[in-house]
Parts: sequence; structure tokens; C-alpha cells
Amino acid sequence: MKPSIPRAALFLAAPILTSLSLMSVSPASRAATPVPPDAEQRPHTVKAPHGATREDVYYWLRDDTREDPAMLAYLNAENAYADAMLASLKPVENALYDEIVGRIQQDDSSVPYRDRGFWYYSRFETGKDYPVHARRPDAPGVDALTIQAANARGDFAGEQIMLDVNVLAEGKDYYAVGDWDVSRDNRILAYADDTNGRRQYTVRFRNLETGEVYPESIPGVSANLVWADDNRTLFYVENDPDTLLTVRVKKHVLGTPVADDVLVYEEKDDSFYMGIDRTRDDKYIVIGVGSTVSSELRYAPADAPETFTVLAPRARDVEYDADHHGGRWVIRTNADKATNFKLVTAPSDATSRRQWTDLVPHRDDVYIEGYELFDGFTAIEERAEALTRVRVLKADGSDDFVQADEPAYAMGLSVNSEPDTDWLRYSYTSLTTPATTLEVNTATGERRQLKQQPVIGYDPANYVTERVWTTARDGARIPVSLVYRKGFEKNGTAALLQYGYGSYGASMDPGFSVTNVSLLDRGMVYAIAHIRGGEEMGRAWYDDGKLLNKINTFTDFIDVTDDLVRQGYAAPDRVAAYGGSAGGLLMGAISNMTPEKYRVILSQVPFVDVVTTMLDPTIPLTTNEYDEWGNPEQRRYYDYMLSYSPYDNLEAKAYPAMFVGTGLWDSQVQYWEPAKYVARLRDVNTSDRPVVFRTNMEAGHGGKSGRFRRFRESAEMYAFMFDQLGLGAAATARR
Repeated sequence: MKPSIPRAALFLAAPILTSLSLMSVSPASRAATPVPPDAEQRPHTVKAPHGATREDVYYWLRDDTREDPAMLAYLNAENAYADAMLASLKPVENALYDEIVGRIQQDDSSVPYRDRGFWYYSRFETGKDYPVHARRPDAPGVDALTIQAANARGDFAGEQIMLDVNVLAEGKDYYAVGDWDVSRDNRILAYADDTNGRRQYTVRFRNLETGEVYPESIPGVSANLVWADDNRTLFYVENDPDTLLTVRVKKHVLGTPVADDVLVYEEKDDSFYMGIDRTRDDKYIVIGVGSTVSSELRYAPADAPETFTVLAPRARDVEYDADHHGGRWVIRTNADKATNFKLVTAPSDATSRRQWTDLVPHRDDVYIEGYELFDGFTAIEERAEALTRVRVLKADGSDDFVQADEPAYAMGLSVNSEPDTDWLRYSYTSLTTPATTLEVNTATGERRQLKQQPVIGYDPANYVTERVWTTARDGARIPVSLVYRKGFEKNGTAALLQYGYGSYGASMDPGFSVTNVSLLDRGMVYAIAHIRGGEEMGRAWYDDGKLLNKINTFTDFIDVTDDLVRQGYAAPDRVAAYGGSAGGLLMGAISNMTPEKYRVILSQVPFVDVVTTMLDPTIPLTTNEYDEWGNPEQRRYYDYMLSYSPYDNLEAKAYPAMFVGTGLWDSQVQYWEPAKYVARLRDVNTSDRPVVFRTNMEAGHGGKSGRFRRFRESAEMYAFMFDQLGLGAAATARR
């Protein structure tokens, strides 16, 4: 399925840094310190249905239209203050930006995959921000490696450009293509684009044979498109214009008015997300809905998708997803107390869980994350001891595992577009190994590398990755992934950047980031704390970090910091922490709980006003997340959420230096949460360490569009961090 995106999910970025000797400017050498904005206070009482009230003098900063002059004036004043505070670091930022871009092979392309007679891929051109989505017809002697070689030579003969996103983005402050799908006869392209970062997409159509752009467009949808077999009917998911919830599946017939589009399905329960897809064998179009604790799937024949049949009715605390191949449904589910999920099968006409038969049973020590169906085997993504692995289950019942070569890594299924093959394509990366696409022959065991992310000037032999374990205050064992430059000594003097997320069951696996090299070359340690709230250690790891267990997420992160400092990985006064979105909630919580343990906090699009947001069902995505955070209309959840909500727990104390970022058009975490948070923080903070608040006025949850524009934002934030940690000219990068 292609689900919609939760409020705070998918801001999972690793820190962006690379290597160049940077010049640091000491605070003493700066001109007179600028004065931060002082936001106006206006009385406002936030009331809960059970009678509890809270005063929120900065509530007025909320403006759903994004047009209030006073609000915009405040955000612009904060941006001007950020400009002034960071002006002396501009040489560092520029050097860092140049370094990041210098490590990137600008004319790179993705690994092609074959589908219905064409090889599809995306490529970048030197100096350009956006990808070109293209395809080449299949022919004898053509495969992924030969196409990659041609692309590397700049030989694009025979290529058909479907979308040149650079052209589409011209003149726009923000532009993104969220999804595209080609009709079954390979002629018509449907794609969904977003022009402000709010993830409200518009569907457009293009004839790939003639280049004709069709006149109709469909606004207000999610990035989720599926063609029916007639090559004229497109299924799409319509969003609620206010809450942005995925509420209706409709179908559009090319050449007909959009106003006449037929309603296929409407979801009445506002705690559910919705997505559409085709099954592996292309026989069915499916509509999937899911909340935090429940799922339901409907299916209809792709050649006549008129009536959709429920595969199994929804039930609370029963989740499932399903695919069809080989004349049966294969279903991943936690039914029957299969906490870590199991695989079952069902007949093609199934309508009930009573028709399910176990295929891969549940295990307490192995969490099943996903699977892919092939003619002769099933590939299963599993997680054990906080590490991912790929298991190959063959038709005769035997199985095998794809091998890994490092103590901490991330492995998963790649694009396997065709089921009639012995070759399984998968991805592999680690904190020292750039993203690599490989394939293994499940019949012979032969393994070959298709591509590794090129990183200019990087030698993995110079770096070391570790997996260590911390014991939390309640006895839980917390895995931690570490990376540092070879020769590093645990003598308690180094600077550390510790990253965390810990929500929605999203696992933060240790993957390579080209930008991390700058930290490591200056003697820094980079650590990922795999704290509760993710699923690194299975579903129980998630359950122990949500709802009335949420505090575990924050104390786990703090306990990891304490242990890394105790073991000598970092100096106690040189620890930086970074998180975004729900990870920004984490940053707000730890800075309230133990501000003295962090020298600098980096917080992007942070979810920091938990209670007010979760009390308001009109705010996008709130109702979907009652089973993640709790519903504060119930007093026990209200009180618990209030006990950790970063905005509500700010008080007079010395806070760390902070860099807080947001996007005016953010649909996942509304801009006013960090705006209010910073305004109140300025009122109570007794520290003289700087607080910088940067609002991107043209972007949403993921920041600016375009690969280079994102690096500019990141370079600014990390120049700030380097300055606070005392890294610069004195810490010369080692080659």
C-alpha cells in the first residue's frame, strides 16, 4: 500500500555535514549582539471538554490562512534576527555548502528497473536541482548495467523523458512531484505535483507518445495514483481541504469533467489514513485504510473495478496488509496476538479472517516488517536485535538469509518490479557504507552489485562503525549505532552529535550520509539512539514508547547520552542533540528535563505544542493520532501529555543553544507550534546562549525543494552547531 504520511513521520533526516576545514568566529569577536524579537502577548484560554483550562498568550500566532500581517511580521522579524545572529558565520556556511555539493556526483542516476517493456529510472544533471524521470524501451542486450553505463557517458539516445522536473519547477519557490503512474498500455502518464510544500497535490496528465498535455487537472488530492486496465480510468484519493485527511477514493475518466468524477469509497472514521494500489499480479486494485491500531482492505478486479470487496472487516487491535500473487492472498498481520506480525494466506475470494491460514508463524524475537512475492519464493524483511535482514522463503519451505558484513547496517528490499525471476534486488547501507543496490540469485547464490552511491573523496576504510548497548533506568537494553574516524580515542574530550526520533514505530536504521563525514574528520562522534517509540526491537519497543509510556522515549535518549559520556565517547560539555518533527518533540522534552546535558539543540519542524494540537480535531491529521499520543479530551491522557509537552513545560532555567526551524506551509506540524515555543522560550530562558528561529516562508514539512537548496538550509544550521561546539579552523579535517 501507499499510505498517507502521519503528522510527524518521515522527517527522518540524518545530519548534513561533510569535510572541509572551516573557520569559526568566536562570540567575543562579533559585533554587538542583536536583540531578539519580543512577540506580543494576547490573553487566550484553551479549554478542554473535561473543564481543564490553560492560558496561551501566543495562541494568536496561529493563522490557518497564513496571511495575518502581525503573524507574518513576527516570523519575518525572527528571520531577520537569525540573519543578524548568523551573519558572522556566513563564511563557515558557504564553505560547508560548497563542501557538501563537492562530494556529490551531480550527474548521477538511479538503478533502472524493468516494467511492462520499459526500463524506468531517474537522473540528475550537473548544476540542476531536480530529477529527470525517464525510460528506455527494452531490447536484447539491454539491462540495468548497460543503461547505467550509457547514462554515465551522457548517451541518452533512445531515452524518453517523461518528466523533466527542472522545467516544471521553473519560476516556482517550491515544487515537488509526489507520485506518478503510467497507464497499462504505456501511453498516458498521470502525475501529482505540489507547489507550496503543504502536500496538497494536483493530478495532471501527459501523453507520452505525442507530448500532449491534457487539459484536465484534479486538485486537492494525495500523492497516490492507480490506473485501471482500460487505460482511461484513474483512481485517486481526495483530501479533506481543512484537515488534509485522506477521505475519499474517486475515479476520473480521461476527457470527462472532473466535476463528474465518481465516488468509489468514502472513509467516515477520521482516525484512519487511506491509500490505493495494485496487487503484485496486477489482477486487483485495492483500497487500504489504517489507523494506528486497525486496518481494512478492499479489492476489485483491475479490468472491471466497479465493486470492491472487503478482504477482512476491521477490528480494533488487528492490523493487516495484503498482496495477491499465485492465485492467493498473502497477508501480514498481528491477528491472534502475533505482536511481531506473521504471514498468512487466504483464497482469492476471501472475505473473512476465518479463511486465513498461517504461512510464516509469529516469533517473539523476530519482527516481520514487509515482504515481496515472486513466482518461486517470498522475500521477507525482518528485524532482530535492532538489525534488519532479508529472508528468502522458497517454495519447498527452505529458507536462507541475505548476508551482511558489518555490525551495524540497514538492509531492505529494493525495487523488484517483476515476479518471474530468480534475482532478488535489495539495498544495503551503513554509517560507513554509501547506499548500495545489489541483487542475489536465489537459486545459485550469486551476488552482484548494481550501484553504490558515488561519494567524491570518500574512503570508507578511514571510518569505524559500532553497535553498542545502553541500559536504561528501568533496565531496558537500548541499541546505539556509532560512527567515528579511525584512530578515535575514547578519552572524554570529543564532541558528539546524538540523533533520535522515537515515534510512530519508525525505526531509525544506521544509513550512510555524505554530510556526516565533516563531523567525523574533525574528531566528532555521531550516534543514533534507537529509543523506544520506534520498532527497532520489535512491536513491544513501539508500544513502550507511545501513549502513557511516552516518557520512556525521552528518558531513553537521556540515558544514552549519559552512557556515551561515561564511556568516554564525548565530553560532558560538548554534546549536541538533533531531531525533527516527532524528533523535535524529543528535543523539546530533553531540553526541559535535563538542559545542562546538551550544549546545543537542533530542532527541525518540531511537534512541541502537543496538548493544544491534539485537542483540536480541525488541525490536519490530529484525529488519526489519538492512538499514538492519546486523546486529551480524556483527562488521564490530558494530564499525561501535559506533563511532557515541551511548550507547556518551559520554565525559568538556563537552556542550551538552539536552532529551531519550520516551514510556513507545513501540513504535518503547523508552523505556529515552533513559533509559539520560541516566543515563550525567550520569556523564560535564563541562559545567554543563542536561540535562532528560522522559518522557510516557501516550504512545508520537508524544507525547500531541490537537492541543492536543502543543502543550503542544512549548512546554515550546522555552521551554528560547529560554532557552539568550538569546531572550526583549530579542528583541521584529516584526509
